[in-house]
Amino acid sequence: MRVCLASTSPARLMLLRQAGIEPLTQSPAVDEDAVAAVAAAARGTELPPAELVLLLARAKAADVAHKLAAEGLFDGIVIGGDSMFALGGRVYGKPYTPEEATRRWHEMRGATGILHSGHSVFRVSPGAAPVEATATAEASVTFADDITDAEIAAYVASGEPLHVAGAFTVDSLGGAFITRVDGDPSTVVGMSLSTVRRLATELGVDWTDLWS
Repeated sequence: MRVCLASTSPARLMLLRQAGIEPLTQSPAVDEDAVAAVAAAARGTELPPAELVLLLARAKAADVAHKLAAEGLFDGIVIGGDSMFALGGRVYGKPYTPEEATRRWHEMRGATGILHSGHSVFRVSPGAAPVEATATAEASVTFADDITDAEIAAYVASGEPLHVAGAFTVDSLGGAFITRVDGDPSTVVGMSLSTVRRLATELGVDWTDLWS
């Protein structure tokens, strides 16, 4: 049984590898900002985080799943995911700039936020239409209240927080600044493995059959 990760995220790839799965990886051709804008226009307001991450996860997984189905050679599952961090009523994606990452860390210090993660899994079989199962997962993250300005500056200078949702990691340099995680810890890394397993099971796939 093959697995294709509809993402080039190093964190999601690492998670699957740690779980005994060596997936193919394929970058979805999805304009996430455009997808979000169309949904917001149709709704008349921005989507709440849980809905938005699921929408984007589905768009990314569907793009790759239908391409593989059209080729007619892939037999397995396609996994798509998306994550966003919410704190104090605001939603944070990737900060991209040192200035924004620094501002966020000053706000997050001593606070607790929610990491929302959307998951879409497609069962792709030759000669059959892809079948999808979806779910969201959440985990709360509490940051240490004694993080110094110097530590924030050094962490931002490392470059790690610039290209991850919420401007932090739990499995690398940022982990020392996090005091508590409530929920599936892998959700904070980028994808809830327990959720993906449940979705695969719904599609008739045994998780252990995915092990490399």
